[in-house]
Amino acid sequence: MNTHLSTAEGGVAAAMQLIGGASVEARAGRRIEVVCPSDGLPFASIPRSGDEDVDAAVRAARQAFDTGPWSRMTAAERGRCLTRLGLLVERHADELAALESRDTGKPARQGRADVAATMRYYEFYGGAADKIHGDTIPFLDGYTALTLREPHGVVAGIIPWNYPLQILSRVAGAALAMGNTLVVKPAEDASLTAIRIAELALEAGFPPGVFNVITGYGREAGAALSAHPGVDYVTFTGSPLTGTAIQQAAAVNNRGVTMELGGKSPQIVFADADIEAALPVLVNAITQNGGQTCSAGSRVLVERPVYEKVAAALAARFSKLVAGPHDADLDLGPLISAKQKERVAGMVAAAEEAGAAVLARGSIHPDAPASGYYFAPVLFGSVDPGMAVAQQEVFGPVLALFPFDDEADAVRLANGTEFGLVAGVWTKDGARQHRVAKKVRAGQVFVNGYGAGGGIELPFGGFRKSGHGREKGFEALYDMSATKTVVFNHG
Repeated sequence: MNTHLSTAEGGVAAAMQLIGGASVEARAGRRIEVVCPSDGLPFASIPRSGDEDVDAAVRAARQAFDTGPWSRMTAAERGRCLTRLGLLVERHADELAALESRDTGKPARQGRADVAATMRYYEFYGGAADKIHGDTIPFLDGYTALTLREPHGVVAGIIPWNYPLQILSRVAGAALAMGNTLVVKPAEDASLTAIRIAELALEAGFPPGVFNVITGYGREAGAALSAHPGVDYVTFTGSPLTGTAIQQAAAVNNRGVTMELGGKSPQIVFADADIEAALPVLVNAITQNGGQTCSAGSRVLVERPVYEKVAAALAARFSKLVAGPHDADLDLGPLISAKQKERVAGMVAAAEEAGAAVLARGSIHPDAPASGYYFAPVLFGSVDPGMAVAQQEVFGPVLALFPFDDEADAVRLANGTEFGLVAGVWTKDGARQHRVAKKVRAGQVFVNGYGAGGGIELPFGGFRKSGHGREKGFEALYDMSATKTVVFNHG
């Protein structure tokens, strides 16, 4: 595996951040160990950036936006840069997939799927760069009024650890397509592929300073970036608590934000649904990436006449699930860290103490290293909707089942949390499909399915505690730009 990392003492590879087109160390010379979740052992290190590093990255991005060649490129030329980046991602697919899988612990096939989605982001936004147009507006006699879509300037992207490649690329693709410059701060738990993508961006023809990556802790580098007065727009994916802090920091400078803050997404299974078709989707929606997915289908609502049937079928499937090392390519890998494992285990223990019934548990492969961060999948049945496991985002392979009586009851339960990111509706009744899809409060609703292989073209974002603003599709290009109105008085 070619990671483009230099080897330091003890055989641990040393990654560097990218500022202004140059690979640089943190000003203070501090570093953070990168641990593989499959065995808990360090295999690399990243710079631990502080205020000075953040300031240098923002200044580089500002210069590239204000006076560099990027500011003079046409939309078509920006699109070609993105398209070339997508082709480079394809060329380095094996390297990127292996690095992503080792860094996050996700099974090898998931790493490959993430690379395929990453390539598609740059392909999509490469083609979309010259497709966003302004309007002419009927106005007073003797006037012509029109609108322009213009970039914000310097965009800060604060990226989580669960899908580093994909989430980086959905931010970068839209921001760069609109002509912004970018400073990315990936999570300290998973930064390596972000650095590699920034290196490939230079190779694709992006001018120095357009695509910058700084690494470090959120409380240091992330906080400094979101509060920096030189940043014009902030986008963040992560927890509601951190999202609130970032919004408050950006508000000091009156900067706009896009926030994707997780979910407690329901899948509603009516008695007339194709149960056999639904079952593998219901399981995959909570076990993919070890359940560490903002849009994970963590609640399954089942109409009472088929509740026992669905519960038994899901229990049979859950009992066969096996967690193991990323390169074993089993049903799921480890969780990202010891801290995350402890959090998930604590929430499961609390649910059991509160009386939630465990219908099934998966297992951990006997060859999995004891030092890895493994957690066997858990299926809870007949969960009280008020329990923490029914209301809070577990971010692990934990599925809660709920019976419901009728359509109104299903909608009430589906909308019965503070979140509103994604929902699934399983029914053959066409009228019910439309009614429920409209009544469920979620940014995306899938009917007789769940998820869309990345869904690059589909606007994505939430209501309520799940955040605001939209990523993916053309909607993201509107978030990554501002409307300017120009009025001509020509008599």
